[in-house]
Amino acid sequence: MMEGKKILIGITGSIAAYKIPLMVRRIKKMGAQVKIIMTPDARDFVTPLTLSVLSENPVLTKAFNEETGEWVSHVELGLWADLMLIAPASANTIARMANGIADNLLLTTYLSAKCSVLFAPAMDLDMFRHPVTKENIGKLEKKGDILIEAREGELASGLCGEGRMEEPEKIVEILSDHLKKKELLKGKKVMVSAGPTYEAIDPVRFIGNHSSGLMGYEIARSAAQLGAEVYLISGPTHLSIQHPKVYPVKVTSAEEMYHACLEVFPDCDAAVMAAAVADYTPEQIADKKIKKASGMQQIKLRKTRDILKELGKRKTNAQKLIGFALETDKELENARQKLENKNLDLIVLNSLKDKGAGFGTDTNKISILSKKGNVKEFSLKSKKQVAADIVDELVALMKS
Repeated sequence: MMEGKKILIGITGSIAAYKIPLMVRRIKKMGAQVKIIMTPDARDFVTPLTLSVLSENPVLTKAFNEETGEWVSHVELGLWADLMLIAPASANTIARMANGIADNLLLTTYLSAKCSVLFAPAMDLDMFRHPVTKENIGKLEKKGDILIEAREGELASGLCGEGRMEEPEKIVEILSDHLKKKELLKGKKVMVSAGPTYEAIDPVRFIGNHSSGLMGYEIARSAAQLGAEVYLISGPTHLSIQHPKVYPVKVTSAEEMYHACLEVFPDCDAAVMAAAVADYTPEQIADKKIKKASGMQQIKLRKTRDILKELGKRKTNAQKLIGFALETDKELENARQKLENKNLDLIVLNSLKDKGAGFGTDTNKISILSKKGNVKEFSLKSKKQVAADIVDELVALMKS
């Protein structure tokens, strides 16, 4: 999958930089073009000459080449690459990436990159475990950059633990797999709904639920990483997403989500409906805040429109529709009924009986049911990993 691809490698100041020449050699043997940017400190660990010979391109370290008098355009580098890898990624560079500090050529190019960016941390144990480092890595993942997990092992300090950069052979495998997967949903449009809806009682109060929206946002990100254009219909949530292939549509109420979904869905190849849409909404909304002294004995509710059922009615044979079922009892029976009644292709089942599943957690435990009667069960995982599992099922569904 590397044949003809353009790989941009950023090397930072870490002892693990000594492993990069071997990796460059492997990538070149697989038919890829390679360009390399080094931070000033990286030159203390591996020479530009070695990397230039192996990559068959000049190694870039500054925006201005004093020997040739040429200006190196970070914008052109960012546009050139099919994939950018930063390895080793030091704690210092990760911090700068996470906070938009552009004080060298590598960082200005990173901020200009239009392609997927993968980064492989390498640092000592305590630095890797530090809460600030964890926070910075989380920021990059939230933006859509892809973490190549650091491994446990012997470190340069003599300590043994987390912080060791993944081995070059494995990194090359990850790059190849990513390029392959990046094509799986290329040219496809996917709609994802996420988050809760808020049903207004008055200008201050509302009826809502505990959905954070995290599951839907991770699904949107995962689909975009496989090349899809993703339209994220999101209820109120503190989350944000900055992936260039994700187009957020913000809504508040169930009625707003209904109209947004019906507008977007006809142009999509698939929809994954992860939002926790309110089943009921107040019949009347007070135009002023209801005072405690005046009292409120009851709120009359009416049913909201069933978005999933309406999409099931309207979907064509070429479109795929995935729904969610959050159950507290008779889980499989209720999920199968919902799958059939709403004309779904797959349904993702959560049970609140499973610890770590459902609302308000960073993890989830799911089963996926198909209309053919198959049930696939998954273990408890992070919602990021669960999202990848769901999108993998979507890919398989669209190929069938």
